[in-house]
Order: sequence, then C-alpha cells, then structure tokens
Amino acid sequence: MEMGKVARRLCLGLLFGGMSCVGNEAGAVVKLPSLVGDRMVLQRETDLKIWGWADPGEKVTVRFRGAHYYTEADGQGRWHVMLPPQLPGGPFLMEVNEKVIRDVLVGDVFLCGGQSNQENPIERLVEKFPEIPVSNNHMIRHFKVPYQDDVRGVKENLAGSGVWHSATASEVMNWTSLAYFFATEVYNRYKVPVGMLVSSKGGTDIESWISQEHLKDFPKLRVDREALEAAAEAKHDKGTGKWNRRDFDDSAWDSVDVPGTWRETGIRVKGSVWYRKNFRLPSSMVGRHAKLYMGRMSDCDSVFVNGTFVGTTAYFGPPRKYDVPAGVLVEGVNNVTLKLTALNGNGEIVRDKVYKLKGDDDEVELSGVWKYKVGFDRAEAEPYEQRLANLRHAGSGLYNGMIYPVRNWKVKAAIWYQGENNAGRAGEYAPLLTSLIADWRETWGWPEMPFLLVQLPNYMAKQDKPSDSGWARLREAQFQVSRNVPHTALAVTYDAGEWNDIHPLDKKTVARRLFLGARKIVYGEKVAASGPIYKGMETKGNRIILSFDDAGRGLSCRGGRLKHFAIAGEDRKFVWADAVIKGGKVVVSSPEVEHPVAVRYAWSNNPEEANLCNKDGLLASPFRTDNW
Repeated sequence: MEMGKVARRLCLGLLFGGMSCVGNEAGAVVKLPSLVGDRMVLQRETDLKIWGWADPGEKVTVRFRGAHYYTEADGQGRWHVMLPPQLPGGPFLMEVNEKVIRDVLVGDVFLCGGQSNQENPIERLVEKFPEIPVSNNHMIRHFKVPYQDDVRGVKENLAGSGVWHSATASEVMNWTSLAYFFATEVYNRYKVPVGMLVSSKGGTDIESWISQEHLKDFPKLRVDREALEAAAEAKHDKGTGKWNRRDFDDSAWDSVDVPGTWRETGIRVKGSVWYRKNFRLPSSMVGRHAKLYMGRMSDCDSVFVNGTFVGTTAYFGPPRKYDVPAGVLVEGVNNVTLKLTALNGNGEIVRDKVYKLKGDDDEVELSGVWKYKVGFDRAEAEPYEQRLANLRHAGSGLYNGMIYPVRNWKVKAAIWYQGENNAGRAGEYAPLLTSLIADWRETWGWPEMPFLLVQLPNYMAKQDKPSDSGWARLREAQFQVSRNVPHTALAVTYDAGEWNDIHPLDKKTVARRLFLGARKIVYGEKVAASGPIYKGMETKGNRIILSFDDAGRGLSCRGGRLKHFAIAGEDRKFVWADAVIKGGKVVVSSPEVEHPVAVRYAWSNNPEEANLCNKDGLLASPFRTDNW
C-alpha cells in the first residue's frame, strides 16, 4: 500500500512536471512574496525594493507613506519598485494595486542564520523566563523563513507561506528564542521598530548555507553543473505537452502491437514510452460522453483523448477505466494517446483485457497496431548520476532555498549561530565561515555588512584531565574569524550552556552579549564588547607569562582564583595549572612541568568553570599558545 502511494505521487509528478499549474485568474491580481505582508518591518534609512509578479505588461502601483511608485511587469511577469530611504516609525499601510498590507513598521532588521540553537522555539523557555507569555511589545516582529533545501540551483521565492508575527502575548509563541531576546535588547535601547528575519534549520552544516560560487576551495562540496544539467536533460520527457495533441504528426514513429510487454517488443527503456492510435468514430458517438477501457498496465499510465487528459493510474493493480467528457470526441479522425512509465524497465500493457472506447450504442476496438516512441530513458542519465554521487553531501542547498530568496530584503546586520554540526571537522570551519560571510555580503551587495557571531557554549560532561576537543577547536575557528574578518563581533558563551543539553535555555545571556557587539560594530558606540584577547607569551623558568589585548579596565577573575588553565612541556602532555593575575598579565605554572612550552585556557568541550575576564565582566575567549 505504501509503495502504491509513492508510485501515485511519482506518476503525478511525471505527468505534470514542467507543465504550468497557474490558471488564468479573473482580474489578474498581482502576487507578492510572503515577506511583503501584514506586520512586516522594512529597514530604515536605505533604499528599499518591493517586488512581485503579475501578468506581463500589467501596470503596478505601490503607495506608501503618502507617495506612489509606478512600474509594470516585464515579459516574464516580474516587477519591482524602489522606495527611497525611510525614517523609522509606523504602523503604516502599503497598497500594491488592490492589495493592502497593514501594520507596516520601519526600523532595523536583522538576518539570523544557523542551525537549531538559532531557531530554538520560545515556548521551551517560558518556565525559565516567565515574562515571555505576557509579552506586550507590538514594535518588534519575527519572520521565520520556511525550510527549502535544493542543491540543484537557487530559488527565486520562498517555499510555503511565512508570516510576520509581533511580540504580543497572542503571537509571541511563534518566535524563536534568541531572536526575541535580541530584538528586545535593541528596542529597549534605541526605541525603533525591530524585525528579526530568521533563516535557520536544525542539524545543518555550515556549507549548506554557502553558495556554490563561494565553495570553490572545497571541491567535495561542489555540484558538477555540467553533469546535473545533462542528467536533467536525459530524464526530461520529450513528449510532455506535445505528443498528446490530436494533430501531432506521428508518421515517423515505429509501430507496435498492443497489448504486449516492452521486452517482447524489443523496448529496452527505464522511463516512459508514448503510444498513439488514430481511429474513425461512429456518428452516434460524436460529441457524446463515452467510457474508455484500457485494461491493466505496468506501471503508471496517463491517457489523453484528442489532447484532453482523461485519467491516470499510478501503479500496476487497478483496471483502467476513464470517462471521456462530452464534446471531446469529434467527427472523422480521433486519437488516443497513452504515456506509459516504468522506471524499472518492465513496462506492460496486459493481454486478455478490454481495450475499447464504448458509447451508448457503439464501440471502437483499440487493440491492434499503435505508434510508439520513447519519451525518456533514465539509463541515459546514469553516467551523469555517477558524477553526482556527492549531491546528498554537497553544499549550498539551504543558501539556494532560504538565503538567496530573501536577498532583496535590506537588513541592519546578520547574526550567525552555528557550528555544532561541524565540530567533528573543526579544521575547515574558519575558511568556511570566512566564505559564508563574504558570500552573504556579496549577495546583499554590502561589503561591510556587520556579522555578529555566537561562539559555541559549553556542552557535555566535564573531564577530570585536560584533553583535546573538537568543540574547543571550533570555538578557536570562530574566534579567528572574528579577529581576521572586519566588521565582525564574537559573543563568548561558554558559561551559558548546559552540560546535558545541546540546546541550552539561557538565550537571554547570549542575546545580551550579541547586543554588546551590535552596539559597537552596528551602532558605533564606544563600548567594551569583548573580554581579554590572548596576545602573546614569554617563558621565565618554570612559568609562562601571558599578555592580552582588549583587557579594558584591567584583567579580572570570576570567583576566588583563576581556573581551567592547562600547561605542558615538550612532551605535549597537559596538566591543570596554577594561574594568577600579576601586573596586567597572567602567570601560569605547575610543579609537574619544570620546562613549560605551552598553555591552554578553557580548552575543552565544557569549560564552564573558566573564569578569566575583564573588569567589565566579559569572559576571555578560549585560546592556546601552541599549534599542535
């Protein structure tokens, strides 16, 4: 039964694939992307693009804040207008021809990308943060981009129907948690509307969010475009929309006796075969309703009479009996066209069944000689599909479906929270994250687009002895990117996680630290946004002395003494060390290491106890002095 359902879906896809499903609507209403809807937030103080679709040549008027903007749809039915920079405020109305978009705000929009911690539902946090269910802020809004993953190419529009939600009590449960707390921080300080555009999906790798053009240094993540296009062409049914027409000339086609099997007639195809039969009709049947009996077939059939689709069956079992509507049958020559699809190559029109067109008083026998031609043969695509063996693991699928379609929406900055899925391949994360930032900046046409990065929090059980860690190495990669790529800021969060939950609840702390970075690199405030940054080391006897940048008003320590420092000698065996702050530096030593050469700080899956910070309370990012 389950296989039958799959086959039915496949058959319908093969039948209608490539055929337009858009009907002609009376009045030709313009279409808008789901982003352009009630409660949307537009980015302030920048040119704004409003776009959509209509019939080619249709005139479109956009009215907003007392001004109107004219355009018309091009030959492909696409249109857009550009609005000049807008001051913050709202709510406003926007009209696009007869469509009315209500409750529009103008303020600051943030693009939020990543995996599950970026899209953690706010409903999970209501017990920890009881203010959430009674939220009453109508000036912050949230849009969750629907999932769409396709490595084959970029999508012009989003999947599904996303909706903007405000943060009132009746709508706040539609939010993601980090976006809510960050939007609250921004609004409370600057008092401008805030929109959070969240494009994230749990369990995803960073390479899924990067375009093919920016994965050139990662050949295993690239899609062989030539093979992809050739395979698609090989699997394209050449008869779709053409060979079912009544007046189609099939004189050059081969002949075959029906019924019969493909193998018996020498048809060696894993795909589709089209059959056509012309016949003359008794006058009693002209213009009348009739019944078409097509026996049984394997596997999927689609049947047309005089070009009119009369029925389909998706799998081997049922008898084929289809109604031919009144008005389809005509005087003179008529035609029945059958498209038979068998992806396993075992196509069959079963013998000893009825193949007739029956009217009330007369009937037409349809068994006998038919014309036939191959529509497509999947075997022709197999050499190309071997070159596409990496499609399941190739990059760019989520960029194509969830980033590229929102590229026209102007934003204030991007927030990136991801890395858990890449922790096992931490060595390649820094170049991938660098590529992602460059990619999105290019997509938005904004080389200085600010990026706010969340460093992975603490997770998993604490370990008794110092050890290497994929999570520590990935945090290091995130830190390196924040130091090497301009207009980025890093939120250090190794005290905000949970050892037994990869989705920690304290997104408020994470949001506050992200907002410190936003105040500095997005809003231009002179504010301490980073903890101490490791600068260098020197060895004196059995001690290593560490120096730091960005210490602010000076180094400090949460708690009584510094923790989670490890030290090693030439044998590269790390042990826990004593560490003290002296003269603006940290002095590290251990009686077990007489000749130290390297120090690591907060270097583990769960360095929750690490407590080096500045006097503003901002934690130092994990670091190591070695390159082992």
